[in-house]
Amino acid sequence: MNAVSVRRAVPSDEAAAWEIVDEYNTSFGVVLRDDRAALREYLDGTGAMWLAYQDGALVGCVVLRPLRSIGPRASEVKRLYVRPAHRGAGVAGALMDALEAHARAAGYDAIYLDSRPDFQAAIRFYQRRGYAPVARYNENPEATVFMRLPLG
Repeated sequence: MNAVSVRRAVPSDEAAAWEIVDEYNTSFGVVLRDDRAALREYLDGTGAMWLAYQDGALVGCVVLRPLRSIGPRASEVKRLYVRPAHRGAGVAGALMDALEAHARAAGYDAIYLDSRPDFQAAIRFYQRRGYAPVARYNENPEATVFMRLPLG
């Protein structure tokens, strides 16, 4: 496999972005799903989305959105997903590198995330990146694990 390329999604990527987010939702049985309007906010609004490609094929995604419930300088990572055949090849790291660099440049002072206890590999991945446990910050009924990365 060739190197992974990651780029920020733009409005013309809506079909590909919807496809991979829908695959994420289906794969993990997500109950609280983004609709198309929310997805558009990631492509041309207050949020941001990155798509990962390998050998010309879409292989992963991640979203960053403002987390206004915490404060004006807080953000949240959502929808980190790598297609199964491409896991272990550095795709998730490349996606998170892009997201975290953008968050710093955009002036956020922290990135939050929520997860589920059955996502142990993901939780370990986030811990290696410096995310640490925090108290519940949202009402997501699927999440019981909450983490934060300070950016300061």
